Amino acid sequence: MDIKRLHYFSELAQTGNFTKTADKLGIAQSALSISIKKLEQQLDLNLINRTERNMTLTPEGQVLLRHANRILEDVAQAKKELQELKGLSSGIINVGVSAMLASYYLPDALEQFKKAYPGIQINIHEAGTATLEKSLLDGQLDLALIRSDREHEQIRHVVLAEDQIVACVHKSHPFAQRETISLQEFCQQPLVLFRNGYFLRETINSYCQQQKIQPEIHFETNLPELLKSMVRRQIGIGTCLPIIVRDDPELVAVPFSPAIPLQLGIGWKSSHYLSTAAKAFVDFMLATLKASSRK
Repeated sequence: MDIKRLHYFSELAQTGNFTKTADKLGIAQSALSISIKKLEQQLDLNLINRTERNMTLTPEGQVLLRHANRILEDVAQAKKELQELKGLSSGIINVGVSAMLASYYLPDALEQFKKAYPGIQINIHEAGTATLEKSLLDGQLDLALIRSDREHEQIRHVVLAEDQIVACVHKSHPFAQRETISLQEFCQQPLVLFRNGYFLRETINSYCQQQKIQPEIHFETNLPELLKSMVRRQIGIGTCLPIIVRDDPELVAVPFSPAIPLQLGIGWKSSHYLSTAAKAFVDFMLATLKASSRK
């Protein structure tokens, strides 16, 4: 079977739409249709159910998709291993990270890494924690900054740093004078929160579900600077890591009691080949965060 046709078929299965898939692949829709038709003819099977509004896989198509994804993943891993023969003079690393972690933890490491290995391209993919873990397992990412205090049998990781989740409040807010606050007190306030799927939201969701309360959410975003701006404008209070407000004169980080610890790590799919470039990037992250913690 032709690898390109399997790639087209896999992409089509993900989108469920010929037009969107063709646009994503950068080819004409007619070329995509012909490629899928030839794949069906080669196998003498109907792989998709074609309707006016949507497209679904036949049972045979679902079986092929499972094998196609495995084949495409193996091909991608083979390319990475062969790339190693060229050393660290070239290569691509796909790294997943949340917007907050990208803003505060990555810049120094990226600067140092690019100086050491200018020929290596680093693609940054921003998403929430849950999405990043799924992308690792799907083979879309080589590495991702994730929570490392929760074990996953298919993901290996190294711990980069230990921190805690705190409340982010305006300096004039009554909580700003407190040494600690409880989650109960926090959830009774107007809230400015990260969207669902981000680790800074998980604890709040879990607490509210356990206590069967509906939090008063006034604003949601996955952009840390926008969240800080809303807290400055006293739209509400939010959660953050202490580093976010360290140099902000208008905002105060207030720890929770009991504390909400957080282990930050960098992870990769345990069954994947970790390239020398990716290993070097992990080493740079470890060294950079270690140096930052001594400042």
